[in-house]
Amino acid sequence: MDLVSNRVLIFGENSFTGEYLSSYLYSKGYSIFGTDRKSCDITNKDNIKKTLREINPNYIINLSGIASPAHGDVLEFYRVNTIGAINIIEALIELDLNPKKIVLVSSATIYGNQGLEVLDESLFPQPANYYGTSKYSMELMAKNYFNRLNIIITRPFNYTGVKQSENFLIPKIVNHFREKKETIELGNLDVSREFNDISFVCEVYKRLLESSIKSEVINICSGRGIKLVDVIDTMNFIAGYNIKVEVNPAFIRKDEIKSLLGSPKKLFSLINEVKQKEFKETLKDMFEV
Repeated sequence: MDLVSNRVLIFGENSFTGEYLSSYLYSKGYSIFGTDRKSCDITNKDNIKKTLREINPNYIINLSGIASPAHGDVLEFYRVNTIGAINIIEALIELDLNPKKIVLVSSATIYGNQGLEVLDESLFPQPANYYGTSKYSMELMAKNYFNRLNIIITRPFNYTGVKQSENFLIPKIVNHFREKKETIELGNLDVSREFNDISFVCEVYKRLLESSIKSEVINICSGRGIKLVDVIDTMNFIAGYNIKVEVNPAFIRKDEIKSLLGSPKKLFSLINEVKQKEFKETLKDMFEV
């Protein structure tokens, strides 16, 4: 692979996803360049321009953002998730740069609670929190540039893996078992999520970069739903003891999305089906690290 023409710039490379993705793409022959908020603040267009001039990337993936719906600063959601992403696009245009592919990462939370078991890209978004709204705002703005740049917008559903922050649900559960705690406080155990493996997500991004796809909004999902109660049962088996689950009403949000499963039909029609390991293997990897 010609590294000169396969330079990938990842905004937010120091994130959970960024670290895995940069390593994965590097292993596939790509030349990787990454930023964090210290080296390139995407809320500052001049910072972005400086980075773009230095790297002149062939591919861009924007992973930089406020990822937790529980983040306390409402304005920060929009400064980073919305304006920050659009700053990247405008910086490219002002510098007259046109990479082979620009992947802007949105979120499945933009769908909100649709009352459906499976969510596809044809649904009208109904975000139920500031995080989802900031991502949907980014999408609406970015679509205005579809005719000028090779943009793909992705809507990842939940995924996890080794080294993900304990601020996220699955690492929190696994860490409780690793530390042999007797009890764990959780919210609604009946919620169903995808909880895909991070390696699945990395392969999807690689295929999207290598495709001719542009001007599309695409779910990153598998349609594989897993209930929290099943996660607990599996971890009971892996750890060799049963933890006591205490339901904390404070962890149950009034805008809780009960089922958040995606339809991978569009994704797999564009890049072919992407296989992944069974979820119990993901949990085992996280537990035994």
